[in-house]
Amino acid sequence: MKLLHVIAITDPESGGPIEALLRISEVLVRDGHQVAVASLEDEKELEHRKFPFPVTGLGRGTRPYSYNPRLAGWLKQNARHFDAVVLHGLWNYSSLGSWRGLRHGSTPYYIFAHGMMDPWFRDRYPLKHLAKQAFWTLFEGRVLRDARSVLFTCEEERLRARGVFRGHPYREAVALLGTTDPPRDAAAQPAAFASAIPALQNRNFLLYISRIHPKKGCDLLIRAFAGLAPQLPRDLQLVIAGPDQVGWMPELKQLAQTLGISARVHWPGMLKGDAKWGAFRGADAMILPSHQENFGFVVAEAMACSASVLISDKVNIWREVQAAEAGFVEPDTLEGTSSLIRRFYAQSHEQRERMARNARAGFLRYFDIEATARTFARAIGFETEPLPASVARERA
Repeated sequence: MKLLHVIAITDPESGGPIEALLRISEVLVRDGHQVAVASLEDEKELEHRKFPFPVTGLGRGTRPYSYNPRLAGWLKQNARHFDAVVLHGLWNYSSLGSWRGLRHGSTPYYIFAHGMMDPWFRDRYPLKHLAKQAFWTLFEGRVLRDARSVLFTCEEERLRARGVFRGHPYREAVALLGTTDPPRDAAAQPAAFASAIPALQNRNFLLYISRIHPKKGCDLLIRAFAGLAPQLPRDLQLVIAGPDQVGWMPELKQLAQTLGISARVHWPGMLKGDAKWGAFRGADAMILPSHQENFGFVVAEAMACSASVLISDKVNIWREVQAAEAGFVEPDTLEGTSSLIRRFYAQSHEQRERMARNARAGFLRYFDIEATARTFARAIGFETEPLPASVARERA
């Protein structure tokens, strides 16, 4: 079977959509399917990125909407070579342009909403939501209406999206996401993490690892950590790792300094490879007090490394985390974030070890990409089974 993904940007730092595309596609390619990607980027932007499938850069569109007149024509010419097309994300021209290129053709298309219909955006930016509603009525809603189905990454996302926009009904489907199991040879990972933050000096730490963005609740985390500092282990550190795409880090660093904990907060930037896995393996727990999180790949990755997860109830996979008893869930408020930290450190050593074991078991049950990618494949009509081990090794 041949599958085409359409996405605005393939930069790994751009967040969940490209992460979902990569993880799913890696499994499908191993299973013998053919995968290709079309993006709204220049070919030069793609030269330094390595993908296990062909990626066509159709050129950067007019910002901020990424309007690119080449997209619709390219799809009209090429979509017939594929059995299905999957669009990733809303509110940029990759969705509307794809609809224009696909709506009169015979190739079915599906669209991954990737959390972009979450009511948090409506509540946080009401004027912007009014503009989106108008755009939905005129254009975006038609993209979803004509899709074979709109894909949601978990049941919570599907339910939260209902009623956010009026008009243009669409067909729903849940296609669970997942992530890869970390490299099994973990010997180099703690050392790689230690070299990324020498000042940590092997001290215990609580880990935040995600984009540094207001919707992620980083300010709540700093305030909660500072407020609980007298009750926490004396030398406990806080690691806030991730790319700062909106320039918020200076304000957060000033907040930590004002609250008297700047010496205990570390900012290594985006962690990759062994350093990232070493962070998960070395942390007391991973914490994400987000105001809106469609899936939360870092939550699944942490669980894969047997790390307990402390999350807000706005992380859409909170039900699975709670069912697995892999961590704690609280509201996305200062009180809720403080409660996450307080509850975790109130546990005995044995209770923390049991929670860590539960995290690993929960990953295998809910988020192992080897199973979830094939669930996605069935959702878009691809019957797929793992290749025989000998064939998979040969192709790898």
